[in-house]
Amino acid sequence: MTDQREAVIQVKGLKKNFGSLEVLKGVDMKVLKGEAVVVIGPSGSGKSTLLRCLNLLETPTGGDILFHGQSILRKDLKLDEYREKFGMVFQLFNLFENLSVLDNVTIGLRKVKKIPKEQAEKKAMELLKQVGLESKADVYPSTLSGGQKQRVAIVRALAMNPDVILFDEPTSALDPEMVGEVLDLMKNVAAEGMTMIVV
Repeated sequence: MTDQREAVIQVKGLKKNFGSLEVLKGVDMKVLKGEAVVVIGPSGSGKSTLLRCLNLLETPTGGDILFHGQSILRKDLKLDEYREKFGMVFQLFNLFENLSVLDNVTIGLRKVKKIPKEQAEKKAMELLKQVGLESKADVYPSTLSGGQKQRVAIVRALAMNPDVILFDEPTSALDPEMVGEVLDLMKNVAAEGMTMIVV
């Protein structure tokens, strides 16, 4: 029986060079709606570069990337609108240290999606409650553990209602005892049908 789900992302012969260094050498992959795909490989094998090409933080050297059947490498692509469809969770959290947890979660909603502050904060608080961090809404990231920071980063990505969330080694910077709480959250996100690519 064939899977009837739509291919959200299709990568065809993707290449990426940095000068003479060929990092991606013709990668092919397909990610279906609601699928959690894990990319594994040794350090330096191009896993993070692949993610960065998918949301165009890096421009591929060759090949193509289709998003809902349309090439993202076309000249008329509205980059900001395209990037809104992707959540990105980085290895080192990338939270704004000068903003509270609540402001870290709502900044994209307010600045990019133009959602009124009160509405954005309501949504953020609902998500923070789901991950047990509503009591941390008014604190700054410097007061949080690594696991808490990564949960905030995941909530920030979820708040934007992306089509896909890209996770770039989301547990590698965490102490071993904090890995479980982040993996549990990721499993819950996957179980709810979020399309995910995890390095």
